[in-house]
Amino acid sequence: MTHWYTEQSGTVADLQTLIQQHTQAADYPHAVEIKNNVPVYDGATLGDHNHKALMAEWANVLRNGPGIIAIKSAFTDTAPIDRATAVFETLIAREKAAGAAAADHFAKPGANDRIWNVLEKHCLADPEGFAAYYANQALATVAEAWLGPAYQMTAQMNRVNPGGTAQSAHRDYHLGFMTSAQSARYPAHVHTLTSALTLQGAVAHCDMPLESGPTLYLPFSQHMDSGYLAFPRSEFQEFFRERHMQLPLQKGDAVFFNPALMHAAGTNMSKNIYRMANLLQVSSAFGRAMETVDRSAMCLALYPTLAASDMNHRARSAVIAAAAEGYAFPTNLDRDPPIGGLAPNSQADVMHKALADGISEQAFAHQISRLTTRQSS
Repeated sequence: MTHWYTEQSGTVADLQTLIQQHTQAADYPHAVEIKNNVPVYDGATLGDHNHKALMAEWANVLRNGPGIIAIKSAFTDTAPIDRATAVFETLIAREKAAGAAAADHFAKPGANDRIWNVLEKHCLADPEGFAAYYANQALATVAEAWLGPAYQMTAQMNRVNPGGTAQSAHRDYHLGFMTSAQSARYPAHVHTLTSALTLQGAVAHCDMPLESGPTLYLPFSQHMDSGYLAFPRSEFQEFFRERHMQLPLQKGDAVFFNPALMHAAGTNMSKNIYRMANLLQVSSAFGRAMETVDRSAMCLALYPTLAASDMNHRARSAVIAAAAEGYAFPTNLDRDPPIGGLAPNSQADVMHKALADGISEQAFAHQISRLTTRQSS
């Protein structure tokens, strides 16, 4: 058993073996049908099922099965969807008027309209509408099924306009938002465990026939342990283009999937469908430290010591790792976009560069202050 993956780990043959599986209806008795290997559930009847049994089944789909579920009519009443859509369209217009252009991690610039942190923006713009939207029991049940209670919700609105091209096939946050060189530094067991820290979902805010490009996905691909390093490679991208599946959706439907599932938003080939989805990223309550630490203050205090020190690179890196925030997220992606990569610079990145450039304490303090401002809501 390997402890480290490399950028060349895994083969297409490995992936092909995994995806030859077929979803069996007998394994998912609460589903109303199996479509394109995806168990499909009826949102109108979810309350008729034993709650814990349903959650256990959904967790089994996400972990051991095809890795994706669909909930038809997750919103049996689509009025909260329409109300939220109106808020989102207002936000799009306001941000465009202000000159904002939110970049997509995996699509070409201009292919879509995206609102970062639409969860907070929606709540502040329309608290009553927000409450009606997130009172939805299908969303709460699937989040708890995968992550347990005390999960934390985030959301990004994405509207793929007519002609908007597909994303590259990918896995999602956490390791999916790193370069292959970065993710290769994490031991193999982290590649396996990371998918248990988040749940990905999407709520359809309009009807999404296949021509509009609803999510492309590859069932069972989440089982490939080295996929975070393998999937960006050209041979895997080509395999995905040949073998992916799709589900048409209607307004109020939802899909949820294991973040390690290979997937991508599709090309909107329609002439008049502005395909809008609320992308939900739900996080585990456990991905947090025990104590509150003022790492900015620690960085400022340490900088003159490290600048004057003759310690070697590994020793200096160990000190920075103990003091600085080494992860770029959470951040405010409106002000701190992932320019030139999948993630913005972390506090540790800023400190490493400042020391390498030999800037003054005052200049470093200004950089840390600017970073704090960019990251704040």
